[in-house]
Amino acid sequence: MKSLYSIGEVLIDFIPLQKGRALKDVLEFERAPGGAPANVAAAVAKYGGKASMITKLGMDAFGDVLLEQLQQAGVNTDKITRTNEANTGLAFVSLREDGERDFSFYRNPSADLLLSEDEIEESWFESGDILHFCSVDLVESPMKHAHVKAIRSAKAKGGIISFDPNVRLPLWSDPEDCRKTILEFIPMAHIVKISDEELEFITGVSDIKEAIGSLFTGDVIAVIYTKGAQGAELYLKDRKYDSIGYRVEVQDTTGAGDAFIGGFLYQLLEKDVSQQRLEEVLHMHYQEILTFANASGALTTTGKGAISSLPKKDEIYKLLQD
Repeated sequence: MKSLYSIGEVLIDFIPLQKGRALKDVLEFERAPGGAPANVAAAVAKYGGKASMITKLGMDAFGDVLLEQLQQAGVNTDKITRTNEANTGLAFVSLREDGERDFSFYRNPSADLLLSEDEIEESWFESGDILHFCSVDLVESPMKHAHVKAIRSAKAKGGIISFDPNVRLPLWSDPEDCRKTILEFIPMAHIVKISDEELEFITGVSDIKEAIGSLFTGDVIAVIYTKGAQGAELYLKDRKYDSIGYRVEVQDTTGAGDAFIGGFLYQLLEKDVSQQRLEEVLHMHYQEILTFANASGALTTTGKGAISSLPKKDEIYKLLQD
C-alpha cells in the first residue's frame, strides 16, 4: 500500500464540557489533539494505511503531547520538525446543543506556519502516494509556500493531490482573501472535498449543480460534496454518484469531515489507486468508498474530539451491516 501525506496544522483542541454555551461562558474544557490534516492522517493510520504528517510544532508541552498522540494513532512523525520561534497552535471550541461548533484560535503565528519550502524533500513522495491539505495553513506564511512545493513534488512523482478547504474564517483577516486563496489552490488538486456549508461561499454560485461544475478546473478529477447526516455526492466530470448518511447520536461534530475524507482516501490507498487510474477506480468502487467514508464520519461524531473519537475499522463495518 502507498502512503498518505498530510501537510498543515496540528493543534490542541480544547473541547467544552458543557454544550449549549457561548465560548465566553464555558468554564471547563478537555484537551484533545486536532488539526484537520492531522485528523485525516490519523484516520488513515487507524484503518490500517500508512500515513505521515508534515508540519512543525513548538518546543513546548503541547507539542510533546501532539507528537505522542500522533505516534499512538500510528502516524509517522519523522517529517515533523520542532521550533523555539513560536508555540504550538491552540483552538478553543464551544458546542451548541446539536453538536455544531464555534472556534477561537490562538496562533500569531503558531509553529506550523513557520514550516518553510526548504524543509520539504522531493524524495519523500512516490507514485501512487496521496498528499492531502486544507486551507487553514494557506494564510500568507512560509507554510503556504511549503504547501506549493509539496504539491508540485508529489504530483511530479505521480502522486494524487487531495484538497479539503475546511473553511475557518476567524483565521483570516478578510473572508475574500480566504476565498481567493482556496480558488488559487483548487486547480492544483485532483480531488476536492467541499461541504454544503462552504460551496456557495467558495464558488460565489448559489445553484448547487452549477457551483460544483465550476470546481472542475485545472487538474480536478473528482469533487466530493458532503451534506453531513444526509450523506455525500461524488462528482466526476460526466457522472454523479449519491450516497446516504448514517443516523447516530451526535456528541461533537469536530473532525467528522476529516474522518469522512480520511476514510475515503484510505479506501483509495487500499485499492492501489494511481494518478492515471483515479477516475476509473472511483467509477468502479464509488459505493464501497462512499459508504465507508460516510460511516467513518458518522461514528466520529459519537465521541468528543477528533482523533480520540475515530472509530475502529470493524466498528465501521458493523455499522454498514446493521
